[in-house]
Amino acid sequence: MPPTDPAAVIELRRYRLRPRRRDELIELFDRELVESQEETGMIVLGQFRDLDDPDHFVWLRGFRDMAARHRALTAFYGGPVWARHGPQANDTMIDSDDVLLLRPASAGIGFAVSSSSRPQIGAPAPDRFVATTVWSFPPGRHEGIALIRDGLLPVLLDTGPAPLALLITEPAHNTFPRLPVRTGENVAAIFTSYPDESAHQRHLTDIQAHPLTREEILPGIKREQTAAPQILRLTPTGRSLIS
Repeated sequence: MPPTDPAAVIELRRYRLRPRRRDELIELFDRELVESQEETGMIVLGQFRDLDDPDHFVWLRGFRDMAARHRALTAFYGGPVWARHGPQANDTMIDSDDVLLLRPASAGIGFAVSSSSRPQIGAPAPDRFVATTVWSFPPGRHEGIALIRDGLLPVLLDTGPAPLALLITEPAHNTFPRLPVRTGENVAAIFTSYPDESAHQRHLTDIQAHPLTREEILPGIKREQTAAPQILRLTPTGRSLIS
């Protein structure tokens, strides 16, 4: 995927790993599984440590469209790099099926990154904090997503750093069943980045104190959601484009 092409289909992947093997997977991933995936036509957007679980690895990759996704996954998982390094990667994992298939909620609010700016192998992890909030809504209902897109997103822009992306469920059928994705989902996910977690907490305080969010937007989202939002507290690895 050329760096100027935005990813229109994005996988948010959460892996549960065997105890104390996350750094092993990250070292292998950042050394062997970044450029080799991108050579097939995808872009590796971000790789993260989950601060709330030392045995979870979170990452995102993007594709131009669903057809490009099928071609890229077929080429990579049927190719020599995965044949060589896949067994070691899989050996670190207990579960790799927690995957959301997503797309930008509208034009201009997807990830604006370029693989040409990726740090080199061995680069130190940046001193950044990435927060991901995932809301779940009933299938077929769009009111909650509209409140996030048209109400919460402008408040985020007014009170702190611009969100990196707002993604929603990609409804297309998974055409690469070798890699399962969660079905029956209707989610919205906002990704934000900060110098540290305290900056994130200050931003949350400002959002919650904003009259519009306090009195209208957050209560409206709460009425629509099927469960409390899931919040991922993440730190990027040294080669993550998202940081």
